[in-house]
Amino acid sequence: MEDVFKQQILKFLSRREQLPIKSVALAGLLNVRERDLPDFEAAVAELAKQGKIDLGRGNQIDLPDMRSTVVGTFRANPKGFGFVIPTDLNAHGDLFIGPSDCGDAMSGDMVAARPMRKGYRKGEMRYNGVIVEIITRGNTKLVGNLGKVGSQWVVQPDGKAFINPIAVDDVTVKGAKADDKVCVEIIRYPTETSLARGVITEVLGRAGAYDTEIEAIRIQYSLPGEFGEECLQQARDAAGHFDSVDVSKRDDITDDVLITIDPPDAKDFDDAISLRKNPDGNWVLGVHIADVSTFVKMDSPLDIEAQNRGNSVYLPGKVIPMLPEILSNGICSLQPDQKRFAKSAYITYDKRGNVLDRNYANSIIKSRARLTYTQADEIIKGHAKGVTGEVVALLKDMDDLARAIEKRRTKNGMLHLDLPETELVMDENGKVIDANPAENSYPHTIIEMFMVEANEAVASLMDRFNIPFIRRIHPEPDSSKMKDLGSFVKICGIKLPRQLDRAAIQDLLESVKGTGSSYAINLHILRSLQKAEYAPLHIGHFALASVHYAHFTSPIRRYADLLLHRLLDCYLEHKLNMIGLEEVLPEVTLAEIGNHISLTEQNAINAERELKNVLVLELFSEKVGEEIDCVVSGITGFGIFVQCMKYGVEGLIELADLGLDEWKYDRRKQAVIGLHSGKSVHLGNEMKVRILSVNVPARQLSLGLSKPLVSTREEYGNRGRGYGRGKGRNKGFRSRKRRR
Repeated sequence: MEDVFKQQILKFLSRREQLPIKSVALAGLLNVRERDLPDFEAAVAELAKQGKIDLGRGNQIDLPDMRSTVVGTFRANPKGFGFVIPTDLNAHGDLFIGPSDCGDAMSGDMVAARPMRKGYRKGEMRYNGVIVEIITRGNTKLVGNLGKVGSQWVVQPDGKAFINPIAVDDVTVKGAKADDKVCVEIIRYPTETSLARGVITEVLGRAGAYDTEIEAIRIQYSLPGEFGEECLQQARDAAGHFDSVDVSKRDDITDDVLITIDPPDAKDFDDAISLRKNPDGNWVLGVHIADVSTFVKMDSPLDIEAQNRGNSVYLPGKVIPMLPEILSNGICSLQPDQKRFAKSAYITYDKRGNVLDRNYANSIIKSRARLTYTQADEIIKGHAKGVTGEVVALLKDMDDLARAIEKRRTKNGMLHLDLPETELVMDENGKVIDANPAENSYPHTIIEMFMVEANEAVASLMDRFNIPFIRRIHPEPDSSKMKDLGSFVKICGIKLPRQLDRAAIQDLLESVKGTGSSYAINLHILRSLQKAEYAPLHIGHFALASVHYAHFTSPIRRYADLLLHRLLDCYLEHKLNMIGLEEVLPEVTLAEIGNHISLTEQNAINAERELKNVLVLELFSEKVGEEIDCVVSGITGFGIFVQCMKYGVEGLIELADLGLDEWKYDRRKQAVIGLHSGKSVHLGNEMKVRILSVNVPARQLSLGLSKPLVSTREEYGNRGRGYGRGKGRNKGFRSRKRRR
């Protein structure tokens, strides 16, 4: 338990908020139970002894000052500079490394850097660093495009982390050709005067081809490949013995009306819904979840593999499953008209959607229909031709109950962000040819509400027994982030209360719904919130306004859910009050698993996002010169980032391309302003832009305005220093004239 508290203390301190903080106050924020206080205090003492925290008078906890040598991971920036992310926290955060001080470090390397004081800013000492040692190399193998610069063959690594090409020899050994995507292993690292050198170990195929890019992303993000024979055999054995599994302790509800609602391309159906009225006239919702734990036993080869994978990975046109398809798309999938094992959560509600009772069972079910969200929406709206009456009635009852639950949860503070999603349209070769807004009818919300309720129900059950388990936690946002959000919203002309609690955020979201600033506000709120993660800590879920929350509803694709299913089994077998159950893992083990599956989840999200970006950039590389509609999503001192809402990619407009003026970034107003014309660009502004250039390997999209904000001398005006007056002459205007 002490190790768990050490991790959580450091995680809290990494937010650099409310510091210094008294030990007792921190224990309260982390919801430390009274019986666990000795372990918490021991964790504080041990961290202080190790020098990882400063423990002052009155048990005031703070981060230590910058050390004489900072050890951490180097992250390079395409502009040449970089940062060292310290292994041990300090009061100053990441250490900036200038372009001339990076040495031969590459992104991902573990380095030692010497910090140097650069003076005070806003009362705090600023530091720059110089890398003095490469401790370990972070990457020895990279993926990139093969090409030729003069007579030298080079590989340009994919992504933004590795800027410089890698020189390679003997490309013919592997049969590689220009514009192939290849894996390269570094044999000599770069110096200030020479490129890194490597050898091609594998040719993946032609760059830009769908199968090639899929494999490149898999290697780049270390995503799992095929299952080993031992795992496959375990899955085959499970499928082969399906009919012989003891069902005497299961409720047979195959005659009940149940349905599944999923996307049209879904194959693993892990949740089915039933709904009825009890004799008291109250709703009884049944959420029936695929019983994966029956087929994947703890510490079996499949269990170990599933834990390592953490989750399924959903890429455009491809799924890398957590479990073999013979399970995920076979005997575990709640396919229509097939007997399947499930874990059922029954939740009783009154007419207002308030929870009256909860019950649980192992069951045998048979789904009556497999519907898509669009089909369900059409049926609810009255277009039910060819659909049985019992399914129509069930859907309409589901709609009524979900709206009551949503109203109750919203009243309690649940947040709903309105950030549009994009579905790529691909041809038979995997090439993106178009994009559409993701289907977002109300049945999405119906299923979301029911899944959230089931997750909350099972987490509440486990808390009754006071046992450790992996929760889905979402900490409250940092006060500093909320202040930044308040400042940004004020710039947008919206008044907010000083205290930005859930109710205030709800009011803000409602006030911008349907307006031009909706995307920018929603995006800023998202960036102000912390990421949800997996951990055994009992700190609730901020966005869902939930005290007890864990993932239960997707054991086919998430390992956290599988662990919770095993505990529910223990409850159903009346074992949870027994000591020594192997299914009840110690908190330190749960913390380690939680950290791991939080990382695999984020890795999967990053891989999906990057592949989507690659596929869209490949399309845009054929559309240079064409116009697209965008929204300003970010403003910096060197340019404006805009989001193409249709395709879901972001590009950069350089300040010089805004028009004939001297453009300056105003951080306080979160705007770029023309000093002479007075024209300005703010977050959320809609823009029609033109594609100027695309660099797929570097993931760069360069854009320009279809019509400059300032294009004539009259528009340029005579504000400020004025046009054409010697020293005040605008540099951007003169350079633009020269380019003509």
